[in-house]
Order: sequence, then C-alpha cells, then structure tokens
Amino acid sequence: MRENSVTRVEKIVFLKNPNSVLEQLIRNFIKENEANRRTPLDHGVYWEEPLVGFASGTDPLFFEYKSLIGSFHLTPREIIAAALREKGRDLPLSEIEQISVISWILPAPEDTRRSNRKEDKFPSKLWAYTRDFGEACNNALRRHVVSFLHDLGHVAVAPVLLPSFKHLRDEKVGWASPWSERHVAYACGLGTFSLNDGFITPKGMAVRIGSVVTLLRLTPSEKRYRHPKENCLRFRNEKCGKCILRCPAGAITEQGHDKDRCRDYINSEPLQARRSEYGLQNPPPACGLCQTGVPCEFEIPRADLIA
Repeated sequence: MRENSVTRVEKIVFLKNPNSVLEQLIRNFIKENEANRRTPLDHGVYWEEPLVGFASGTDPLFFEYKSLIGSFHLTPREIIAAALREKGRDLPLSEIEQISVISWILPAPEDTRRSNRKEDKFPSKLWAYTRDFGEACNNALRRHVVSFLHDLGHVAVAPVLLPSFKHLRDEKVGWASPWSERHVAYACGLGTFSLNDGFITPKGMAVRIGSVVTLLRLTPSEKRYRHPKENCLRFRNEKCGKCILRCPAGAITEQGHDKDRCRDYINSEPLQARRSEYGLQNPPPACGLCQTGVPCEFEIPRADLIA
C-alpha cells in the first residue's frame, strides 16, 4: 500500500477501529500473500491463521523486562524515540501515552508439526524450511504492517528488523536479544512461557512470533494469564516434562533450558549437514523437536494428554 492509494474513507474506517483493521490486515497477509506459500516444496503454507494481540507502550511489563532480562532490553518508548530522532524530532511527553505494540502468533500447520513429531535427532525438512522461509514470511509481514501504518501517517517500527538488532550473551540470562518477541507477546496477552523457554499460546507452542511498535493509540488486549508460566503443565503442578525427553541435546531439565547447550547443538556440524542435505543454503539454525510431540504442541495443554 502506498500513500496515494489510501483513500479518505479508508483512513476514516481505520481510525474508527484500528485494532480490527490491523488484525484483519495481518490475517489477510498470511491468507493471501505468496510469501506464505511453500513454493520450494509443495505449495502448502508455512503458517495458519494468526493470533493477534495489542499492548500499551507504557505497560509496566516493558519496564520490568529491563530487570528480568537486562537493561539492554528496549522499551517501546525507546524504540519510538529513536525512530523520531532519525527524522529530526523528539518524542513529546504528550505523545508517550499513544505508543502501542502489535504482536502476532504464526502457528505451524498440522503437516509441518506431524513431520517434526516423527523426528528424534534432527528437524524434519518441512520444519527446517519453515524456520528459514517461514521466518522470511514473518519478516515480510513485519514490513507490511510498518508500511501500512506509515502510509496512514503513523510512525511504526519492527524492532527485529532494525540494523542495530543482534543477539547477545548476557551473564545473567545467557543468550538474549534487545527485543524479545516472546516477552512482547506475553505483554499482549497471547500466551505464557514454558519449561523449555518456548511460548505456549491457544494455538500451542509450534509457532513463530512477530511484532511492530507504533505511535498510535490502540486498545490493549485483555491480560488473560495470572502467571508467566501458567500454560505449562510443569508449572501447574502437573507431571509432564515431555519436552525434556524430546530434546536430543539434553538441554532441557526440570530446572529449565540450558541456552548454551541448545545453541551448540543447533549450530553443530551434523545439523548443518542435514540442512544442506535438505537443499538449504546458509539457513538459520533450527531444531524444534521440543515444540512437537508434546502436549502443548498445538494447544494449551490438558493434564489428560500426558501419556
């Protein structure tokens, strides 16, 4: 969408119910855009219908993340302020309350999950392609939402697409990033965390997550969860730990997720060789075995699903 293609009527409709318009924009992109087609494989889809949530940029959680994750973790206010500085503007105090965050969950389809469920050492071909091309689709969606908001005259930023974005190793939390899509999704009411550091949503944890920050007041989504690990059976005092058994690297224990051990495994030569066998060139690391073949794979788990 370009600026001259946005009609006055479309702007009025957007301003009357921006949450609804943005949610439909995201869903339509996944439904219609060719980036979501598995063209190199079988013309299936990388992602099913998304979940979408919203949060105020001044939600206290974003400031708590500075303590929980690290001072390097950006707040929505810092992101918008930096974007405005690039335009030669400051962020007025009167506009801070207008900052909002849009987050979405992209659920993997059944055939992708099923293929990875069968594996016990390496990711399936479908899963590996989804991690590569499916995340490229997620990036295209990020750019699409940013462009849409820009065309309507609103400052918008996809933090993980910033040139300065990079993962780092912190002494306190291990490998981390300055903008955690999972923590942002939690602030937007889309799910909770799990023993294996995944993110369990109503569509399960076999998902990818994206977000955009904008200088536009949106209605925050309902906070559905009372505890950050509420959806994980292990933290509901139910005996589970299925993800422990699924991890080929032994990186998950009852104490949690060893990020270094996990990272070493997904960057190991055997996994790189397997991805090359799949025909992927310089793909991002992928495994995802702990996200499939578990009770939380495609839904918020029920205790009766534990075998």
